[in-house]
Amino acid sequence: MDILSRLQEADENLFHFINTDLSAPWLDVFMMLMRNQYTWLPVYAILLFWFFKYSKEYFLLVLVFSIITFALTDYSSASILKPILARTRPCHNTLLYDRLVANCGGMYGMPSSHACNHFGLATFWFLYAANIYRQNWYWLWAWALIICYAQVYVGVHYPGDILAGAILGGLYGLLTFKVFYFFAMASAKRKKKFLLQH
Repeated sequence: MDILSRLQEADENLFHFINTDLSAPWLDVFMMLMRNQYTWLPVYAILLFWFFKYSKEYFLLVLVFSIITFALTDYSSASILKPILARTRPCHNTLLYDRLVANCGGMYGMPSSHACNHFGLATFWFLYAANIYRQNWYWLWAWALIICYAQVYVGVHYPGDILAGAILGGLYGLLTFKVFYFFAMASAKRKKKFLLQH
């Protein structure tokens, strides 16, 4: 058995363990809530409020780069990589029978767009808070992990899809933060120079 076959087998076994062996009726309801975008609207609202209240200087820039991060992660994962990698979701695999709690979605699942999007935003926001305000928002990783775990639990993604999406999203978040930081520092220097001249 080659390395790819071994990885596929391990991924299927871990998927089955999370999706079936660790399942419970109350968890079905909880995990469906965790992957629902409307469940997290209060989190987004609180973040926007925090950025506006405590970070007015960079508010618009943070908002723009958050949107850019999401656009990059979502488009590259869903429209570019999934058709290229063409890895069938577990819920579309007729040879792999497991529970399906949610709608299956598209045919392909590698990388997970949920994982890519949420880890991309979590990385960008974490680096922003850590570098600009010296605050470690570790809860962002828990937020992203819960959503990603729910994707496997309900039966629409392999753990490998999640891992690939999380890595890709993290790289995008790092990239967009680097670009954001360049613009933010350039803006701060221009403001300081203006104040010194006047």
